[in-house]
Amino acid sequence: MTTTKKPFGMLGIGAAACVACCAGPILGFVAVTGLLTVTGLALFGTVGLLIAVPAIALIVRRRRRPSTCTPSNEPVTIAAPARRN
Repeated sequence: MTTTKKPFGMLGIGAAACVACCAGPILGFVAVTGLLTVTGLALFGTVGLLIAVPAIALIVRRRRRPSTCTPSNEPVTIAAPARRN
């Protein structure tokens, strides 16, 4: 009878014990990381939306504002440019 497989069997039992012991904290860490990511995305998305909506409203309002200039069909005199020496 050989005894060379016995240490590998103990290694398997040790690995199973490690998985049983450490799986909960690892899954908890992964879950918390995911929840914090979703929370951060929602928070920064909301803040960005609260900043962007008034800015877009101001831009649209400025572009739709009527111009204060009135065009005229009268000729305009322009002085000749001075030549630099």
